[in-house]
Amino acid sequence: MTWDAAARVPADRLPELLREITTVLAWAHAEFGPLRGPVESGGLWDYDLQCERDGQLLQALHYDPDARQLSPLPGRLSGEHVSLTLSLSGSPTFAEAFTEHFGL
Repeated sequence: MTWDAAARVPADRLPELLREITTVLAWAHAEFGPLRGPVESGGLWDYDLQCERDGQLLQALHYDPDARQLSPLPGRLSGEHVSLTLSLSGSPTFAEAFTEHFGL
């Protein structure tokens, strides 16, 4: 299964959005971390996270499970909007745990 989420927020709401994404990725790493990789290559789960700021190129973001944060953290300029897209894919085992944990 694959879940896609996209959000475009004003810069002052970015910390809230980053916390939501960090919560999801922290859970996935805690429950299935060592089994991360493309499902078609035998992994149980994987993700792709992209950030786009007004007038800037698309930037890949990564979750650091040891630091429990995303990097690089997107900069925030007053009045700017930031778009984040998260694609999360997983095996049936991952999908069942994910939907149960997050009440989907």
